[in-house]
Amino acid sequence: MSYRGLVLFDIDGTLMRRAGPHHRQALIHGIRKVTGLETTTDGIPVQGMLDPAILTEMLRRAGANRALIRQSMPEIQRAAERYYQRVCPPLAGKHCPGVPALLDRLARRGFLLALVTGNLTRIGWRKLERAGLAHHFRYGAFGEMAATRGRLVKWAIREARLRHSLPAQSPVALVGDATSDVIAARENGIRIISVQTGITPVEDLEALEPDFLLRNLRDFRLRMVES
Repeated sequence: MSYRGLVLFDIDGTLMRRAGPHHRQALIHGIRKVTGLETTTDGIPVQGMLDPAILTEMLRRAGANRALIRQSMPEIQRAAERYYQRVCPPLAGKHCPGVPALLDRLARRGFLLALVTGNLTRIGWRKLERAGLAHHFRYGAFGEMAATRGRLVKWAIREARLRHSLPAQSPVALVGDATSDVIAARENGIRIISVQTGITPVEDLEALEPDFLLRNLRDFRLRMVES
């Protein structure tokens, strides 16, 4: 299949919001299960952060040294994913405005849709499955797959070209709600579509001058991602 372009989407604050405390609880559980440490995400600016970075900061604040963090991280991530698989509630009512209709429209127009998210892989997919959105996306770049969001975007673009036959000159865009999404897209030279459905102050998004700044995805227009 030949695609007209690639549109990458963040999850939290972009596709979904108010998904409940279960994701953070899963990170806390993973640390407790593997290390016995009691931790919290309180005071950590988690928006836009990758889950492994959040876990690292939680462990650091709980007194874990670098060796313990490095050695325990893979199992902590697996434990967090298993926990979230069990406790994630139905999320069909948690879509951001305009999301299902936009994803349908992009697919009908021949765009390849993929994810770039800080969520761990099984957490991200489970969240979208419970929201009824997973079937729209062919693949995803998830939090444990690279050290930065910019590198996740780079991997997602390469994957589209190598495995999904995206022509080299096809337009590529990233849709996200956080300043980290803007920065990651700019690092990779792709179009930047910011939405105000997350918790980032609009002034912070405006300061970074995305190509488009939308109230929500009901304001999305196909011309924004077409050549």
